[in-house]
Amino acid sequence: MTHGTAQTIRWGHPALAMEIALDEDGAARLVHLGTPGEADGARRPGAPLPLVEVTVGGQGRHLIDTNLASRLRHRSHRAGRDGDWHTLSVELHDPGTGLTAEVRFRSPEGLPVLRSEVVLRNEGPDVLQLESVSSLVTGCLTQDGPAGLDSADLMWAENEWFTELRWKQEPLRESSPALNGRVMTGKGVRSSSRFLPMGGLTDRHSGRTWLWQIEHNGGGWRWECGVRDETAYVALFGPTDANHGWRHLLEPGAEFRTVPVALALAADGGPDEAFAVLTRYRRITRRPHRDHLHLPVVFNDYMNCLMGDPTTAKLLPLVDAAAEAGSEYFVIDAGWYDDDNGHWWSSVGTWEPAATRFPGPRGIHEVLDRIRERGMVPGIWLEPEGVGVSSPVAKSLPEEAFFCRDGKRVEEGSSRYHLDLRHPAARAHLDQVVDRLVGEWGVGYLKLDHNTDFGPGTSSHPGEAPADGLLGHNRALLDWLDGVLDRYPDLVIENCASGGMRADHAMLSRLQLHSTSDQEDLLLYAPIAASAPTAVTPEQGAVWAYPQAKHSPDEVAFTMANALLGRIHLSGKITELGAGERALVHEGVAVYKSIRADLPQAVPAWPLGLPAWEDPWIALALHAPATTYLTVWRRPGADDTAVLRLPPLRGADVSTDLLYPSSGRPHCAWDPDAAELTVTLPAAPSAVLLRLRQPARPTQTS
Repeated sequence: MTHGTAQTIRWGHPALAMEIALDEDGAARLVHLGTPGEADGARRPGAPLPLVEVTVGGQGRHLIDTNLASRLRHRSHRAGRDGDWHTLSVELHDPGTGLTAEVRFRSPEGLPVLRSEVVLRNEGPDVLQLESVSSLVTGCLTQDGPAGLDSADLMWAENEWFTELRWKQEPLRESSPALNGRVMTGKGVRSSSRFLPMGGLTDRHSGRTWLWQIEHNGGGWRWECGVRDETAYVALFGPTDANHGWRHLLEPGAEFRTVPVALALAADGGPDEAFAVLTRYRRITRRPHRDHLHLPVVFNDYMNCLMGDPTTAKLLPLVDAAAEAGSEYFVIDAGWYDDDNGHWWSSVGTWEPAATRFPGPRGIHEVLDRIRERGMVPGIWLEPEGVGVSSPVAKSLPEEAFFCRDGKRVEEGSSRYHLDLRHPAARAHLDQVVDRLVGEWGVGYLKLDHNTDFGPGTSSHPGEAPADGLLGHNRALLDWLDGVLDRYPDLVIENCASGGMRADHAMLSRLQLHSTSDQEDLLLYAPIAASAPTAVTPEQGAVWAYPQAKHSPDEVAFTMANALLGRIHLSGKITELGAGERALVHEGVAVYKSIRADLPQAVPAWPLGLPAWEDPWIALALHAPATTYLTVWRRPGADDTAVLRLPPLRGADVSTDLLYPSSGRPHCAWDPDAAELTVTLPAAPSAVLLRLRQPARPTQTS
């Protein structure tokens, strides 16, 4: 393309508009991103950042305003359609190095969401050592100059074991002073073991909100949000050299593809509306599966129940009790392979049942048959990527099938090795395990866990950076999961990693359920359960409900309520419950089944704001067509009354029904003008599930 005059590439659809400015010399930058209805006067040119940021060895260390990116020039672009998706590809080229960057944008019709990834090609004669590549850079997140920056709040979520999904919010001016943007990164082999691979920017006055997610299933990711030229920018990356020691040798003629990312916009409505948009996007970008529509109830024997000590004698009564409660799947969790009475950590890998735990003539099949006889589908726990150092698998597979660094296998805690699924022997081993459990045993549910951290990654050949090896393994893991589900399309797979340590859309776009936490305290689970729809669609977010004989009726109802707007993972020693507590469990499951058909169409909102860890009152709403479901929790120390804000229902004549527990004693008062529901709960702790309905509109006749 001949340059010499400035040009603008305009692209989008009725829900999203984007403008890319081409300078006279062909330099490209994204200068507007928003809704088509925004007034031209409200548009401000974005910060002069390149369309893509790239660093290579010997070309500078800054990740923003990189030397190489400043030399990339527009070579071509093309817009098109891919079914319901609008597409735009912009090709940039640096004659000096021969590097070509193809920026690939996609956006679904009707949704203000931009998905982006970058493909680099080396068209030069020399090897290029990549050290960072952005998946998306935009410098036009805020409007109205300094005033827009003054009202902008940055959002992020801390996500540590037992304390997942803790969203924070602070003024952008404070979080990103001067030219230094706020940087969030992942680490290790799990994507969310410190922070969610997400963030956001919201205007506390107008409600205009951006949310972003990095769709990568490993800890090698980075996002940066800051201020340039009186507007906010965000840059989203996979692994980088600066944060993860990542380097990738791009040979002449070779390509490298970044991890995909997504950026969602709510023009008003604040974070609630932005999460609603992101929820709709997640639904259309995941693998279709019937589980997303049927939402069967799962009993799992682990949490506050057998805790890794399953036996035939302990499981059979639980199977019967779970069936009586209304469970439709029964999952045998960790320990079923352990012949060493709790010392299995260093011996796993063959995934064969322990004869000492299942001593009858049919072994574990006695339990699996009982599960099926009671009308449930059997499930089982696996930690597929881990192999114990004393496992026969550790000796039978080649060295290259495991994570290695400096020519040696990586050990975690002197007990575990980690499979590298880029190697065909590692993948063949796991395929054999799955084919035996699913194809031969008839298991219909796999809970896939990951409880270890193997550091920066693996280098399978000289010169490979461990972080690049880890990226390759993570992509191979996704490919393996796709292959399993291709072979067994009805199989349900749960995404677990010490609870919620792999809360990312790369995994959640493939797997049917997501373990939200390993939290064992029902009171502390409430903020996790309420925040779960920020990271996963409601119909995929599995929440433990684990009633105990020592619990009061209010506590039993509380733990059941934790799960009613997600996916019930029933557990606990329900065989020991008294008649009244058992009835509360059965009632909770029955209520869930009565509403679950609405959940796959519902979008979340938080009438008290996203919950802080110690909030005395917590509320989660799911807005379904014509109906809003609302769980309200009162924890110890709270006043007996809270006022909940529900702006989508403003002006409506709303009726409020108590769904669960039927013995609850809430007092509710609705103010249609203020769109506020005042709720009084006399006991603490207590929780209720409410249904808010608007009267049906009369049918008009001609």
